[in-house]
Amino acid sequence: MSLRIVLDDRPLPRRVGLVTLATDHTTEVDFSVLPARGIGVYAARIPFANPVTPERLAAMAGDVTAAAALILPDEPLDAVVYSCTSASVVIGDDAVRAAIRAGKPGTVAVTPISAGFAALRALGADRVTLLTPYVAETAQPMADCFEAGGFALHGVSSLGLADDRDMARLSHGTIVDAARAAVAPGSQALFVACTAVRACAIIDRIEDAVGVPVVSANSATLWAAARACGATGPIAPGQLMRVP
Repeated sequence: MSLRIVLDDRPLPRRVGLVTLATDHTTEVDFSVLPARGIGVYAARIPFANPVTPERLAAMAGDVTAAAALILPDEPLDAVVYSCTSASVVIGDDAVRAAIRAGKPGTVAVTPISAGFAALRALGADRVTLLTPYVAETAQPMADCFEAGGFALHGVSSLGLADDRDMARLSHGTIVDAARAAVAPGSQALFVACTAVRACAIIDRIEDAVGVPVVSANSATLWAAARACGATGPIAPGQLMRVP
């Protein structure tokens, strides 16, 4: 008896690559909602050693292209996400996206900064409160980046953590309480920085607490990557996910 072997085109019709930090506990979990929408998620990890300081973040610049190229080599991806907010600022958002495209030509290159800015603009928010888990020397360049991007910052709050593994351990209750304390009068939205912070799955709770739309680093990149793959409609909690 001979067996006729039939190969499908690909296991899932659309594909997203993640370049995550070696220490990341959170991004892959947040992106696990995509396979149910027919979008595969494939990750490569990039070397990183704490603490989260501008110097340590900048050291990742030379590894982005190789990490992107490692994700399903010689196969196309619809989008590649570099999952580090603060490094996107320190290295330079344009430089990070160029490095992604050098490793995966033709892909949509996504960072938390490019996606976050697009998300806030899609929500009609230009007066923004920024909440970060970082120490001051890491938070300040991000605040400067938001202002350079055309946003009026109505408050910047930082939790003073230097280890991204601790950032990933922040309880949901702590995140909600920090958001409530951070949001300043007149702010049209809250941006929660850091892909390690487990805010994406509880955006609706945070929005109920603060009374304005909330965008987290991972909700922004998830939204951007899903839209690059043609997915529409809510894929996670929050007002952003209802935006086309």
